[in-house]
Amino acid sequence: MEFPAPTIIHADADLLVVDKPAGILSIPDGYDRAVPYLGGVLEPSYGRLWVVHRLDKETSGVMVFARNERSHKALSTQFSSYQVSKTYHVLIDGNPDWEENTIEVPLRTNVGRRNRTAVDIANGKDAVTHFRVLERFPRHALLAAYPKTGRTHQIRVHIYDLGYSILSDPLYGLGNLSPFIGRLALHALSLSIWHPTTGELITFEAQYPKDFNEGVHQLRLIASASQDGG
Repeated sequence: MEFPAPTIIHADADLLVVDKPAGILSIPDGYDRAVPYLGGVLEPSYGRLWVVHRLDKETSGVMVFARNERSHKALSTQFSSYQVSKTYHVLIDGNPDWEENTIEVPLRTNVGRRNRTAVDIANGKDAVTHFRVLERFPRHALLAAYPKTGRTHQIRVHIYDLGYSILSDPLYGLGNLSPFIGRLALHALSLSIWHPTTGELITFEAQYPKDFNEGVHQLRLIASASQDGG
């Protein structure tokens, strides 16, 4: 899959923050080392980078790298102890009957042949996500998701457990591409961390990419036409 070059949001001696495009891996592929990944694309220009968190391949948005071992340790501690604040926007099939909802359901990773994440009350790890409805459409909704923990596929599985699915989600969705967006409709909108050197709380944001923005626009047009026709 072709993908646009990542946009640099912020760079200093400790941090490199990028707007990750959909379609590129966050880390090297476990089977084929020739597959492009984000760090490999960036390191020729920015030197060695340390990964402190990941985004799914088809997820777009804010991702931060450490640029030295000290920053890597500090940032890894923040992520592992849930000191960071993350906001995602997501388009879903269906229209929830709530405005806000917090789900606390333990998750277990690498389940089955497709390595899915599954709800596992007995053996899963604690996982907490807060959701808020931002905009409603006739058969869809735009949500904000605030994961308090950082489990693999957490937002996707928690949405699924609530009875909904993210548009064009091949693992936890309807199994087909949405006409509104041709990839997982999940965007990492903002990330707040404590700077490893200054101690300042800083927030980085990434605007919607073209495909996500167009998906929202199309749903708004349909909603407007439905209201006009009603």
